[in-house]
Parts: sequence; structure tokens; C-alpha cells
Amino acid sequence: MTSLTDAANLPLLQALKPSPRMPALFIGHGSPMNAIEDNAWRRSWQSLGTELLAREAQPQLILCISAHWLTRGGWQITGMARPKTIHDFGGFPQALFDQQYPAPGAPAVAHSMAAELKSPTNGRPLEVDNDVWGLDHGTWSILKPMFPKADIPVLQLSMDYSRPPAEHYALGQQLHALRDRGVLIVGSGNIVHNLRAMRHTSSANEAYDWAAEFDTLVHEQIKTGHLDTLKNFQALGAVAQQAHPTYEHYLPLLYAAGAARSTDTPRFFNAGYQGAAISMQSIVWG
Repeated sequence: MTSLTDAANLPLLQALKPSPRMPALFIGHGSPMNAIEDNAWRRSWQSLGTELLAREAQPQLILCISAHWLTRGGWQITGMARPKTIHDFGGFPQALFDQQYPAPGAPAVAHSMAAELKSPTNGRPLEVDNDVWGLDHGTWSILKPMFPKADIPVLQLSMDYSRPPAEHYALGQQLHALRDRGVLIVGSGNIVHNLRAMRHTSSANEAYDWAAEFDTLVHEQIKTGHLDTLKNFQALGAVAQQAHPTYEHYLPLLYAAGAARSTDTPRFFNAGYQGAAISMQSIVWG
């Protein structure tokens, strides 16, 4: 059995092999404290991880698209052998800063994947980041409860925030082929995310009217299979602006939805809110 202390010493994955199709996930990650608090959100991530590991075929690799890695002028994939755990937040207890997730990277796979995937902007291969990024809290805060052994290689894909939502969805569509090669696609963000409007005393059932409206609209688009309409969220006007004053937490949904197939029936979980202004709604395709 691999422990957290020796997980980073695992042999590095050199190439992907054909595999039964892996799911595509969108996880509403919410507060970083969900990584260490015993709450319903974290328990659902633990249950999902147990479910995925109980399948006949387990992931060879996890590709995570987090709301917290934004680039401009192109997309990047982490290419380091031992990605660092990034504590990209402030004002939280020391216990959260002490968290580590020593999952190995997969440099050879990162380079081949970057060459295979093409920028929706110009058709060029993606770039590989060998030393700048790592695993930010949008990634490790959900993967640590799901896969606590940290023995599955993890790559992160950045999001070029200078590009329109349609291009993010288009790149997500390129990811669906990876699901047949043992790659678990994980988008990590929030369908509604407005930190300035948070009410810290609200319950998981409470939400602003605009938050519930946007959350429900997105839910219905996914439920009815109209995934290509998700990229047009800004056409919803004021309710979209309230749900996302900035929309980096929405974009990971476009990657996960793009990686879904028409034959995938979505399964929803973690319906509810943090602070009345952050939707925790999450989806499994496949």
C-alpha cells in the first residue's frame, strides 16, 4: 500500500494506454477549508473517490482544470515530475497551509499531451510548464479527499483567460478522447461564485435569488444535454454578471462539459450553497 510519505517516489507514468472510458467530472470546490473540515461536501468527495476506485478500470492519470491557474497568451500543462502543493490563499488556519498532496506528475505524458492538443486560437500545440506552477488548491483540495493515497499521477491544464468562453469549450471537446486512454478529466470551480456577496451565517439551503436562478438555468442545460449552450452564459445578462463578477470559476465547467459525450447521462450531486453566493453543484458524466 502506498502511503503519503512515499507517494512522490512512485515510478513516473511514461505513456497512456487504451482503457475503458473514464468519467468527466465537474466539482464545485468552494472554500479551501472544505479540504480539511468534516462536512457534507468533503464526505461526498470521499465517497466519489471510493466509487471510482471500485470500478473495474481505475484512472491512469488525472487531468485537472482548476479555476486558480489562469494564463494569458496560451494554454499550459504542468510538466514537472514532482509538482509542488500550492497554498494560493490567505487568512486561513495553519492546518490548511500544512496540507500537502505529493501526487507524482508525468512529464513524458505532459509533453505528448501538449503536442496532441491544439490551441483553439491558432491551432498550435500547447505549452509545457516545467517549473512555475504545481497543484493549486482547486486541485488538491478535492483530490486529497477523493484519492488520499496520492498515487495517481496528476497534471494541471491552465486556462487562457484572455480567450472567449467558446474557445475553452472547444479545448474541452478535445479532451474527450483522453477519457478512452485512462484519463480522468476533472474541472474544479463553481457554477456560481461571488465572494463579495457571501453571507457567512447562511445555511447550505440558502441562496440569493440570482444565484439560485443561474444555478438552475445551468442545471437544466446540462440535464437536457444542451452542453454547447453553456459557453453562451454571458448572454444571460445581469444574472450571469451577479453569479460571476469574474468568470474563472465557471470556465472549468466548460472543459468538463466539452469532454462529455452525447451518450453520457449526467449525475448531479452536492446541490447547495456556501455563503448563499457559491454553488457547490457538481456533475459526473460517464
